[in-house]
Parts: sequence; structure tokens; C-alpha cells
Amino acid sequence: MLVAERYERILQTVDEKGSVRVSELSEQFGVTEETIRRDLDHLEKENKIKRSHGGAVSNKNDKTETPYSKREITNVEEKNGIARKALEFVEENDRIILDASSTAWYMAKGLPDIPLIVLTNSMKVSAELSEKQHIQVISTGGMLTPRSLSFVGPLTEYSINMYHVDKVFLSCQGIHAEKGLSDSSELQAHVKQKMIEAGDDVYVLADHTKFNVQSFSRIANWDAVDTFITDKMKDDDRMHLQEKNIDVYTL
Repeated sequence: MLVAERYERILQTVDEKGSVRVSELSEQFGVTEETIRRDLDHLEKENKIKRSHGGAVSNKNDKTETPYSKREITNVEEKNGIARKALEFVEENDRIILDASSTAWYMAKGLPDIPLIVLTNSMKVSAELSEKQHIQVISTGGMLTPRSLSFVGPLTEYSINMYHVDKVFLSCQGIHAEKGLSDSSELQAHVKQKMIEAGDDVYVLADHTKFNVQSFSRIANWDAVDTFITDKMKDDDRMHLQEKNIDVYTL
């Protein structure tokens, strides 16, 4: 296979799947992972894909809900850092909500095995916490969305309504200093609204790429948020949130 032909087929694979790992492409095309990394670097220089941790993601403008497989390998270092900071606010015997974001999954991975109650609509978070004996996991149930591996819909919202928690940890697709929080999916936005209503303290976790973005479905204004954790932000945006009595933490 000619190099140019491999470039074209790699691009086609990335666009079709939304995201793909180096190891998958290496096996698919029968070349070394180092060769694939060089191919991906070339395609990124041509602005045809975006490199990510261990692979690549599509540059196509997809306004639908982002697949979990894509979110999982995007901005990994930033999300891990945000998750570690969020873990500082979790205390023994807390009752918390973790949403279906990839950052919440990183939180779940880092949670110590201490007495906690965790309510979540995420299959990934539930599975991650299943081996921690002191953590009681409550899954909301509901309609499973394959793209995000999360539960949404009326049953999910009803389940959340049954509980009250100390702290809510969630993310979203859009963060805007004036407009607040938003998501591309109406179903996800409704679930996050219920999560916010169920908690005493609300922590929003989002890396800098989500700031000044307005997605389709509104979740909440900033008056529903107590703490915002991000990797970096402009001083003007920080001051704007602090004027709303929101605690802001950057890495």
C-alpha cells in the first residue's frame, strides 16, 4: 500500500469512528505503531485530524453527543489534573453524585476506598467503583445511550429525584461566563439539572477547551454552581465567576 493511500484510509477510519487508537491502526494496516504515529503527525499538520493521548480524533464538526471513546482520550492530562483537584473535596462518609463525564470517571479511578455513597448514571463509573468495598454505588438506571455509556431519560431523572447528596461533581460540553452551563444533548442536560437540584454543593469540572462555548441545551446558570475547577482560564473570566461568589480553582 502506498503511503498516500494509507493516509487516506487512516483519515477515513478516524472520521468514521470519531476516534481511534494507534494500536488499532497498527493492526489494521499491518505496520508498526511508530509508523502510524508518524502518519498521524503528518495528518495533524495538514489539519485533517487532531492528535490525542494514544491516538487521534476526527476534526469533523459533530454537534451530537460526543462518543465516550473520543472523550476518554481527549485532553487526558488536563482531565486527570482536574479530577485530582476535585478529589480533595471528597470526605469520608460523603454522599456524592458523579455524572457520566470522562472527568468523573477519572475521579472514580482516583477515589480512595473509604466509606462513601456514590450515585451515578455512568456505566464506566459504576464499573470502576465496583471493586472498592467501602464505597456503596447506586446506579440510576434508565435508558442507556451507547455513545456516552450513560443512563438518561425519565426513569433516570425519577431515580435522582429520590435522593439527596452532599456534593455533585459534573461536567458539560459548554461553559460560558455569561450564559452558564450547556450540553449538546437535551437528555443529558435534563439529567444534569436533576443532579444539581439533588446536591448541597455543586462542583463543575471542565478543561479550558470548553470555555466560551455555548452548546444546544441549557443546563443551568452560574448561580447553581458553588465551585468551578479547570486547568487554566483568563483572568477576566475568573474575576467574572468570582463576582458571582463561585470558588474557582486552576491547576
